[in-house]
Amino acid sequence: MINRLTRGRTLTAVAVAGVAAVTLAACSSGSSEAPAEEAPAAEAPAEEAPAEEAPAEEAPAEEAPAGGAVAVSLITKDSTNPFFVAMQEGAKASAAELGVDLTVGSGKEEGDDAGQIELIENAIAQGQAGILITPMSVNVNDAIKKARDAGLYVIALDTPTDPPDVVDITFATDNCLAGQAIGEWAAGKLNGEKAVIAELVIFNDRVVSVDYCRANGFLKGMGIEVPTLEDMTSPAATGSYTTGAGGEYEIVCLEATGANEAGGKTGMETCLSKNPDINVVYTINEPTAFGAAEALKAAGKTIGQDVFVVSVDGGLAGVEAVKAGTIQATSQQYPLKMASLGVEAIKTIADGGAAPENTSANGQFFDTGVVLCTDDPMETVVSAPQESAQFCIDNAWG
Repeated sequence: MINRLTRGRTLTAVAVAGVAAVTLAACSSGSSEAPAEEAPAAEAPAEEAPAEEAPAEEAPAEEAPAGGAVAVSLITKDSTNPFFVAMQEGAKASAAELGVDLTVGSGKEEGDDAGQIELIENAIAQGQAGILITPMSVNVNDAIKKARDAGLYVIALDTPTDPPDVVDITFATDNCLAGQAIGEWAAGKLNGEKAVIAELVIFNDRVVSVDYCRANGFLKGMGIEVPTLEDMTSPAATGSYTTGAGGEYEIVCLEATGANEAGGKTGMETCLSKNPDINVVYTINEPTAFGAAEALKAAGKTIGQDVFVVSVDGGLAGVEAVKAGTIQATSQQYPLKMASLGVEAIKTIADGGAAPENTSANGQFFDTGVVLCTDDPMETVVSAPQESAQFCIDNAWG
Protein backbone atom coordinates (compact mmCIF):
# COMPACT_ATOMS: atom_id res chain seq x y z
CA MET A 1 0.00 0.00 0.00
CA ILE A 2 1.25 3.46 -0.87
CA ASN A 3 1.33 5.81 2.07
CA ARG A 4 0.69 9.52 1.91
CA LEU A 5 3.98 11.38 1.85
CA THR A 6 4.93 14.81 3.08
CA ARG A 7 6.50 16.54 0.13
CA GLY A 8 9.57 18.70 0.72
CA ARG A 9 10.91 20.98 -1.95
CA THR A 10 14.38 21.46 -0.60
CA LEU A 11 16.96 18.92 -1.74
CA THR A 12 20.09 18.09 0.19
CA ALA A 13 22.98 20.04 -1.29
CA VAL A 14 25.92 17.96 -2.46
CA ALA A 15 29.30 19.42 -1.60
CA VAL A 16 31.76 19.72 -4.46
CA ALA A 17 35.46 20.43 -4.76
CA GLY A 18 37.29 22.85 -7.08
CA VAL A 19 36.42 23.39 -10.70
CA ALA A 20 38.65 22.02 -13.46
CA ALA A 21 38.42 22.21 -17.25
CA VAL A 22 35.64 20.07 -18.78
CA THR A 23 35.74 17.67 -21.70
CA LEU A 24 32.46 16.26 -22.98
CA ALA A 25 33.53 12.92 -24.42
CA ALA A 26 31.59 11.14 -27.14
CA CYS A 27 30.49 7.65 -26.19
CA SER A 28 32.53 6.13 -29.02
CA SER A 29 35.83 7.73 -28.00
CA GLY A 30 38.67 5.55 -26.84
CA SER A 31 41.51 6.18 -24.41
CA SER A 32 44.27 8.38 -25.77
CA GLU A 33 46.75 6.52 -23.56
CA ALA A 34 46.49 3.18 -25.37
CA PRO A 35 49.52 3.74 -27.63
CA ALA A 36 51.59 4.87 -24.65
CA GLU A 37 50.73 1.65 -22.83
CA GLU A 38 52.03 -0.43 -25.77
CA ALA A 39 55.33 1.44 -26.26
CA PRO A 40 57.32 -0.25 -23.46
CA ALA A 41 56.30 -3.73 -24.69
CA ALA A 42 57.60 -2.99 -28.18
CA GLU A 43 61.00 -1.79 -26.86
CA ALA A 44 61.48 -4.52 -24.23
CA PRO A 45 63.67 -6.85 -26.37
CA ALA A 46 66.24 -4.11 -27.02
CA GLU A 47 69.15 -4.18 -24.56
CA GLU A 48 69.49 -0.39 -24.49
CA ALA A 49 65.81 0.27 -23.87
CA PRO A 50 66.12 0.35 -20.08
CA ALA A 51 68.76 3.08 -20.25
CA GLU A 52 66.59 5.20 -22.52
CA GLU A 53 63.57 4.68 -20.28
CA ALA A 54 65.41 5.30 -17.01
CA PRO A 55 63.73 8.67 -16.42
CA ALA A 56 60.35 6.81 -16.61
CA GLU A 57 58.82 9.69 -18.52
CA GLU A 58 55.60 7.74 -19.10
CA ALA A 59 54.85 7.04 -15.43
CA PRO A 60 53.23 10.44 -14.85
CA ALA A 61 51.03 9.92 -17.91
CA GLU A 62 49.73 6.65 -16.45
CA GLU A 63 48.97 8.36 -13.14
CA ALA A 64 47.40 11.46 -14.68
CA PRO A 65 43.76 10.29 -14.45
CA ALA A 66 43.97 10.23 -10.64
CA GLY A 67 44.68 13.95 -10.58
CA GLY A 68 42.70 14.87 -13.70
CA ALA A 69 39.03 15.23 -14.46
CA VAL A 70 36.63 12.74 -12.90
CA ALA A 71 35.08 10.61 -15.66
CA VAL A 72 31.37 9.80 -15.57
CA SER A 73 28.97 8.17 -18.03
CA LEU A 74 25.31 9.13 -18.41
CA ILE A 75 23.33 6.32 -20.04
CA THR A 76 19.69 7.08 -20.89
CA LYS A 77 17.05 4.89 -22.50
CA ASP A 78 17.13 6.91 -25.72
CA SER A 79 18.22 10.33 -26.97
CA THR A 80 14.96 11.44 -28.58
CA ASN A 81 12.44 11.50 -25.73
CA PRO A 82 12.43 15.11 -24.41
CA PHE A 83 12.68 13.78 -20.86
CA PHE A 84 16.01 12.12 -21.56
CA VAL A 85 17.21 15.01 -23.70
CA ALA A 86 16.57 17.29 -20.71
CA MET A 87 18.41 14.85 -18.47
CA GLN A 88 21.42 14.96 -20.79
CA GLU A 89 21.35 18.76 -20.78
CA GLY A 90 21.28 18.84 -16.99
CA ALA A 91 24.22 16.46 -16.76
CA LYS A 92 26.26 18.42 -19.30
CA ALA A 93 25.67 21.70 -17.51
CA SER A 94 26.72 20.21 -14.18
CA ALA A 95 29.77 18.55 -15.75
CA ALA A 96 30.87 21.84 -17.30
CA GLU A 97 30.53 23.61 -13.96
CA LEU A 98 32.38 20.95 -11.97
CA GLY A 99 35.08 19.93 -14.44
CA VAL A 100 33.76 16.42 -14.97
CA ASP A 101 34.67 14.41 -18.09
CA LEU A 102 31.17 13.34 -19.16
CA THR A 103 30.35 10.61 -21.66
CA VAL A 104 26.73 10.66 -22.86
CA GLY A 105 25.13 7.64 -24.51
CA SER A 106 21.82 5.83 -24.78
CA GLY A 107 20.03 2.85 -26.20
CA LYS A 108 18.84 3.23 -29.76
CA GLU A 109 15.24 3.16 -28.51
CA GLU A 110 13.09 2.04 -25.58
CA GLY A 111 13.87 -1.63 -25.05
CA ASP A 112 17.48 -1.59 -26.27
CA ASP A 113 18.99 -3.44 -23.31
CA ALA A 114 22.04 -4.48 -25.33
CA GLY A 115 22.89 -0.86 -26.15
CA GLN A 116 22.89 0.09 -22.48
CA ILE A 117 24.96 -2.95 -21.53
CA GLU A 118 27.60 -2.03 -24.11
CA LEU A 119 27.84 1.51 -22.71
CA ILE A 120 28.20 0.18 -19.16
CA GLU A 121 31.02 -2.11 -20.28
CA ASN A 122 32.72 0.84 -22.02
CA ALA A 123 32.63 2.84 -18.78
CA ILE A 124 34.20 -0.07 -16.92
CA ALA A 125 36.91 -0.51 -19.56
CA GLN A 126 37.78 3.21 -19.39
CA GLY A 127 38.12 3.10 -15.60
CA GLN A 128 35.50 5.79 -15.03
CA ALA A 129 34.49 6.94 -11.56
CA GLY A 130 30.79 6.32 -11.95
CA ILE A 131 27.70 5.80 -14.05
CA LEU A 132 24.33 7.56 -14.13
CA ILE A 133 21.72 5.35 -15.79
CA THR A 134 18.00 5.20 -16.50
CA PRO A 135 17.95 1.38 -16.52
CA MET A 136 16.01 -0.17 -19.38
CA SER A 137 14.91 -3.27 -17.48
CA VAL A 138 16.14 -6.04 -15.19
CA ASN A 139 18.18 -7.26 -18.17
CA VAL A 140 20.89 -4.66 -17.42
CA ASN A 141 21.26 -5.70 -13.77
CA ASP A 142 24.23 -8.01 -14.28
CA ALA A 143 26.17 -5.32 -16.16
CA ILE A 144 25.49 -2.81 -13.37
CA LYS A 145 26.71 -5.30 -10.77
CA LYS A 146 29.85 -5.80 -12.84
CA ALA A 147 30.44 -2.03 -12.86
CA ARG A 148 30.07 -1.79 -9.10
CA ASP A 149 32.40 -4.74 -8.60
CA ALA A 150 34.94 -2.81 -10.69
CA GLY A 151 34.68 0.14 -8.29
CA LEU A 152 32.32 2.44 -10.20
CA TYR A 153 29.64 4.29 -8.21
CA VAL A 154 26.32 3.69 -9.99
CA ILE A 155 23.29 5.95 -9.64
CA ALA A 156 19.93 5.10 -11.22
CA LEU A 157 18.02 8.14 -12.47
CA ASP A 158 14.21 8.26 -12.67
CA THR A 159 13.77 4.48 -13.04
CA PRO A 160 14.72 2.45 -9.96
CA THR A 161 16.30 -0.90 -10.59
CA ASP A 162 14.48 -4.04 -9.56
CA PRO A 163 15.55 -4.81 -6.87
CA PRO A 164 16.57 -1.30 -5.75
CA ASP A 165 19.93 -2.35 -4.31
CA VAL A 166 21.33 -3.28 -7.73
CA VAL A 167 22.67 0.31 -7.80
CA ASP A 168 24.34 2.35 -5.07
CA ILE A 169 21.44 4.84 -4.94
CA THR A 170 18.53 6.11 -7.05
CA PHE A 171 17.76 9.79 -7.76
CA ALA A 172 14.13 9.95 -8.84
CA THR A 173 10.61 11.15 -8.53
CA ASP A 174 8.48 8.70 -6.59
CA ASN A 175 6.86 7.18 -9.68
CA CYS A 176 4.30 5.28 -7.61
CA LEU A 177 3.29 8.57 -6.01
CA ALA A 178 3.21 10.35 -9.37
CA GLY A 179 0.82 7.70 -10.63
CA GLN A 180 -1.20 7.82 -7.44
CA ALA A 181 -1.73 11.58 -7.74
CA ILE A 182 -3.25 11.37 -11.23
CA GLY A 183 -5.41 8.44 -10.09
CA GLU A 184 -6.72 10.49 -7.19
CA TRP A 185 -7.44 13.34 -9.61
CA ALA A 186 -9.29 11.05 -12.04
CA ALA A 187 -11.48 9.58 -9.28
CA GLY A 188 -12.34 13.07 -8.08
CA LYS A 189 -13.21 14.23 -11.58
CA LEU A 190 -15.48 11.22 -12.19
CA ASN A 191 -17.33 11.96 -8.92
CA GLY A 192 -19.06 8.59 -8.79
CA GLU A 193 -19.46 8.03 -12.55
CA LYS A 194 -18.39 4.63 -13.85
CA ALA A 195 -14.73 4.64 -14.89
CA VAL A 196 -14.10 3.00 -18.25
CA ILE A 197 -10.31 2.91 -18.30
CA ALA A 198 -7.65 2.57 -20.98
CA GLU A 199 -4.07 2.00 -19.76
CA LEU A 200 -1.30 2.87 -22.20
CA VAL A 201 1.99 1.55 -20.78
CA ILE A 202 5.53 1.02 -22.11
CA PHE A 203 5.96 -2.75 -22.36
CA ASN A 204 3.97 -5.94 -22.13
CA ASP A 205 6.95 -8.28 -22.32
CA ARG A 206 9.23 -7.20 -19.46
CA VAL A 207 9.19 -5.88 -15.90
CA VAL A 208 10.14 -2.21 -15.61
CA SER A 209 9.63 -0.38 -12.33
CA VAL A 210 8.67 2.97 -13.85
CA ASP A 211 6.01 1.16 -15.91
CA TYR A 212 4.30 -0.83 -13.18
CA CYS A 213 4.78 1.85 -10.52
CA ARG A 214 3.06 4.57 -12.51
CA ALA A 215 0.27 2.37 -13.89
CA ASN A 216 -0.56 0.53 -10.70
CA GLY A 217 0.02 3.72 -8.69
CA PHE A 218 -2.69 5.31 -10.85
CA LEU A 219 -5.11 2.49 -10.07
CA LYS A 220 -4.30 2.66 -6.36
CA GLY A 221 -4.91 6.40 -6.46
CA MET A 222 -8.39 5.70 -7.79
CA GLY A 223 -8.94 3.29 -4.93
CA ILE A 224 -8.70 0.12 -7.03
CA GLU A 225 -7.13 -2.92 -5.39
CA VAL A 226 -3.71 -3.86 -6.80
CA PRO A 227 -2.75 -7.35 -5.53
CA THR A 228 0.83 -7.22 -6.85
CA LEU A 229 2.50 -3.88 -7.52
CA GLU A 230 5.03 -5.39 -9.95
CA ASP A 231 2.29 -7.03 -12.06
CA MET A 232 0.21 -4.66 -14.18
CA THR A 233 -2.21 -7.49 -14.98
CA SER A 234 -2.95 -8.28 -11.32
CA PRO A 235 -5.83 -5.80 -10.77
CA ALA A 236 -9.29 -7.19 -11.54
CA ALA A 237 -10.74 -6.06 -14.87
CA THR A 238 -13.96 -4.89 -13.19
CA GLY A 239 -14.97 -3.83 -9.72
CA SER A 240 -15.30 -0.70 -7.62
CA TYR A 241 -13.03 2.28 -7.06
CA THR A 242 -13.23 3.91 -3.64
CA THR A 243 -11.49 7.30 -3.84
CA GLY A 244 -13.82 10.29 -3.56
CA ALA A 245 -17.45 9.44 -4.24
CA GLY A 246 -16.40 6.02 -5.50
CA GLY A 247 -18.08 4.00 -8.23
CA GLU A 248 -17.77 1.09 -10.61
CA TYR A 249 -14.84 0.62 -12.97
CA GLU A 250 -13.86 -1.42 -16.00
CA ILE A 251 -10.29 -1.73 -17.33
CA VAL A 252 -10.77 -2.09 -21.07
CA CYS A 253 -7.17 -2.53 -22.15
CA LEU A 254 -3.51 -2.56 -21.15
CA GLU A 255 -1.61 -1.66 -24.32
CA ALA A 256 2.16 -1.44 -24.81
CA THR A 257 3.14 1.76 -26.63
CA GLY A 258 6.92 2.05 -26.36
CA ALA A 259 6.26 5.35 -24.55
CA ASN A 260 6.08 7.34 -27.79
CA GLU A 261 3.47 9.23 -29.78
CA ALA A 262 3.03 6.67 -32.56
CA GLY A 263 2.59 3.91 -30.01
CA GLY A 264 0.11 6.02 -28.08
CA LYS A 265 -2.02 6.53 -31.18
CA THR A 266 -2.00 2.86 -32.13
CA GLY A 267 -2.64 1.74 -28.57
CA MET A 268 -5.57 4.11 -28.17
CA GLU A 269 -7.08 2.94 -31.47
CA THR A 270 -6.86 -0.65 -30.24
CA CYS A 271 -8.53 0.26 -26.95
CA LEU A 272 -11.36 2.14 -28.67
CA SER A 273 -11.99 -0.86 -30.91
CA LYS A 274 -12.59 -2.89 -27.74
CA ASN A 275 -14.86 -0.31 -26.10
CA PRO A 276 -15.71 3.08 -27.61
CA ASP A 277 -17.07 4.32 -24.26
CA ILE A 278 -13.67 4.80 -22.62
CA ASN A 279 -13.77 7.91 -20.43
CA VAL A 280 -10.42 7.77 -18.58
CA VAL A 281 -7.09 7.34 -20.36
CA TYR A 282 -3.94 6.69 -18.33
CA THR A 283 -0.73 7.29 -20.30
CA ILE A 284 2.82 6.41 -19.22
CA ASN A 285 4.11 9.80 -20.43
CA GLU A 286 3.08 12.84 -22.41
CA PRO A 287 4.31 11.78 -25.87
CA THR A 288 2.05 8.74 -25.43
CA ALA A 289 -0.77 11.08 -24.38
CA PHE A 290 -0.34 13.15 -27.57
CA GLY A 291 -0.78 10.04 -29.71
CA ALA A 292 -3.78 8.94 -27.68
CA ALA A 293 -5.36 12.39 -28.08
CA GLU A 294 -4.99 12.16 -31.83
CA ALA A 295 -6.83 8.83 -31.90
CA LEU A 296 -9.54 10.10 -29.55
CA LYS A 297 -10.19 13.19 -31.68
CA ALA A 298 -10.32 11.05 -34.81
CA ALA A 299 -12.96 8.93 -33.09
CA GLY A 300 -15.05 12.04 -32.44
CA LYS A 301 -14.31 12.27 -28.72
CA THR A 302 -14.17 15.65 -26.98
CA ILE A 303 -11.22 15.53 -24.59
CA GLY A 304 -12.06 17.10 -21.26
CA GLN A 305 -15.76 16.26 -21.66
CA ASP A 306 -16.26 12.78 -23.09
CA VAL A 307 -12.90 11.53 -21.86
CA PHE A 308 -10.14 12.61 -19.47
CA VAL A 309 -6.46 12.08 -20.23
CA VAL A 310 -3.89 11.89 -17.43
CA SER A 311 -0.16 11.40 -17.63
CA VAL A 312 3.25 11.71 -15.97
CA ASP A 313 6.46 13.67 -16.72
CA GLY A 314 5.70 17.38 -16.84
CA GLY A 315 7.83 18.43 -19.80
CA LEU A 316 7.17 21.81 -21.36
CA ALA A 317 5.09 20.40 -24.23
CA GLY A 318 3.16 18.29 -21.74
CA VAL A 319 2.19 21.10 -19.39
CA GLU A 320 1.40 23.37 -22.32
CA ALA A 321 -1.01 20.60 -23.36
CA VAL A 322 -2.56 20.78 -19.89
CA LYS A 323 -3.13 24.50 -20.38
CA ALA A 324 -4.61 23.84 -23.83
CA GLY A 325 -6.89 21.10 -22.48
CA THR A 326 -5.39 18.15 -24.39
CA ILE A 327 -4.24 16.60 -21.10
CA GLN A 328 -6.27 17.24 -17.96
CA ALA A 329 -3.64 16.42 -15.32
CA THR A 330 -0.01 15.36 -15.32
CA SER A 331 2.55 14.72 -12.61
CA GLN A 332 5.65 16.87 -13.13
CA GLN A 333 9.10 15.57 -12.29
CA TYR A 334 12.53 17.13 -12.70
CA PRO A 335 15.03 15.23 -14.88
CA LEU A 336 17.59 18.07 -15.04
CA LYS A 337 17.75 18.05 -11.25
CA MET A 338 18.16 14.26 -11.15
CA ALA A 339 21.06 14.33 -13.60
CA SER A 340 22.85 17.39 -12.25
CA LEU A 341 22.69 16.14 -8.67
CA GLY A 342 23.93 12.75 -9.87
CA VAL A 343 27.00 14.27 -11.53
CA GLU A 344 27.70 16.30 -8.38
CA ALA A 345 27.41 13.22 -6.18
CA ILE A 346 29.91 11.14 -8.16
CA LYS A 347 32.34 14.07 -8.33
CA THR A 348 32.09 14.49 -4.56
CA ILE A 349 32.72 10.79 -3.93
CA ALA A 350 35.67 10.73 -6.33
CA ASP A 351 37.16 13.68 -4.46
CA GLY A 352 36.89 11.81 -1.17
CA GLY A 353 33.57 13.22 0.01
CA ALA A 354 30.57 11.44 1.46
CA ALA A 355 28.09 9.46 -0.62
CA PRO A 356 24.51 10.80 -0.82
CA GLU A 357 21.82 9.33 1.42
CA ASN A 358 18.22 8.38 0.66
CA THR A 359 15.64 11.06 1.43
CA SER A 360 12.35 9.42 0.39
CA ALA A 361 9.70 8.58 2.95
CA ASN A 362 10.26 4.86 2.44
CA GLY A 363 14.04 5.29 2.68
CA GLN A 364 14.70 3.64 -0.70
CA PHE A 365 15.82 6.55 -2.90
CA PHE A 366 16.82 10.22 -3.11
CA ASP A 367 13.51 11.96 -3.81
CA THR A 368 13.68 14.81 -6.36
CA GLY A 369 10.02 15.76 -5.94
CA VAL A 370 6.69 15.73 -7.82
CA VAL A 371 3.88 18.25 -8.42
CA LEU A 372 0.46 17.58 -9.96
CA CYS A 373 -0.18 20.02 -12.81
CA THR A 374 -3.84 20.82 -13.50
CA ASP A 375 -6.12 23.79 -13.98
CA ASP A 376 -8.95 21.78 -12.44
CA PRO A 377 -7.72 20.81 -8.95
CA MET A 378 -9.54 18.09 -7.01
CA GLU A 379 -9.97 17.75 -3.25
CA THR A 380 -9.31 14.02 -3.66
CA VAL A 381 -5.63 14.64 -4.49
CA VAL A 382 -3.60 14.11 -1.33
CA SER A 383 -0.37 12.56 -2.64
CA ALA A 384 1.23 15.66 -4.16
CA PRO A 385 0.75 19.43 -4.18
CA GLN A 386 -1.45 20.68 -7.02
CA GLU A 387 -0.25 23.60 -9.12
CA SER A 388 -1.64 25.40 -12.16
CA ALA A 389 -0.54 24.68 -15.70
CA GLN A 390 1.18 28.06 -15.79
CA PHE A 391 3.17 27.28 -12.65
CA CYS A 392 4.30 24.01 -14.25
CA ILE A 393 5.15 25.78 -17.52
CA ASP A 394 7.35 28.17 -15.57
CA ASN A 395 9.12 25.21 -13.95
CA ALA A 396 9.14 22.83 -16.91
CA TRP A 397 12.02 21.11 -18.65
CA GLY A 398 12.30 20.40 -22.36
